[in-house]
Amino acid sequence: MLRLALFLLFLFLAPVAANAASCTFSVTNVNFGNVDVLAGSPVDTTATLNINCTSVVSGFVRVCPNLNAGSEGATAGIRHMRFAGTALFYNLYQNAARSIPWGSAENSSLGSPPTFDFTTSVGGSVSATRTIYARVLGNQPSVGAGLYTSQFSGSQTRIIYGEVATFNCATSAGGSFRRATFSVQANVAANCSVTAQNINFGSHGVLDAAADATGGIAVSCTPGTAYNVGLNNGLSGTSPTARRMTLGGQAVTYGLYKDAARSEPWGGTIGTDTAAGVGAGATQDLPVYGRVPAQSTPPPGTYTDTVVVTVTY
Repeated sequence: MLRLALFLLFLFLAPVAANAASCTFSVTNVNFGNVDVLAGSPVDTTATLNINCTSVVSGFVRVCPNLNAGSEGATAGIRHMRFAGTALFYNLYQNAARSIPWGSAENSSLGSPPTFDFTTSVGGSVSATRTIYARVLGNQPSVGAGLYTSQFSGSQTRIIYGEVATFNCATSAGGSFRRATFSVQANVAANCSVTAQNINFGSHGVLDAAADATGGIAVSCTPGTAYNVGLNNGLSGTSPTARRMTLGGQAVTYGLYKDAARSEPWGGTIGTDTAAGVGAGATQDLPVYGRVPAQSTPPPGTYTDTVVVTVTY
């Protein structure tokens, strides 16, 4: 008897899985260093995303690095660092011009994540870096001194990757993912800026009566910063009430004061005759009251002096 056995052979070719690649990621910390919030200008820095992938099947890897708000949250797409409950606004970007936010498919208000595509041989590896551009926004004078931080860990980072070109970073569906941990920090140092207005006593024929004039000093200090404003005695004065405007070998004596009654001389000794204050982030205007007392009248001419304003904080 002849027996026949039939074997049916099947070969099933499955589609390549989007998550067949093996990848690891790390991100360097974002450190803005010292930030002067009184300057009004943005402060920029960068961090680095390190990418290491082994493409198991296709030789192609797409990486979608989703960066969420960070531990201190965000408002209207702007991320926060915080110190003692106060927020310092910053953001992360995809480009050097800081015009394309680096966001997340999980939080559309932050913007979209970038798409990074890499090719390699089957079973080969990819090692690459990408720059994260960061900026502390300008015009934040109400932010006080302190070390401001935000942490990216756990759900704050979700770096998704897959091995097919149809893998969509905007939705980040269907891929594998890894986490990366990094921190963001900026040190807002106590700082002050100062400007001064000239004082002009005008024209006088004889100095047989007191001549008064007023100027001003504008001080801006970071909120909560204690400061003292001192005035030196000018180029040749001997005390706050015996400063000297000169012309050649001649002089006109005058004084500078903190009050309109001209009873509180303004000098440079802290705790004695300086003007004290506490910064509020906004400009604080301090009037300077000048007086030329009655005295012998020197020869005609324009008499001048230079007084240095010093802010100690």
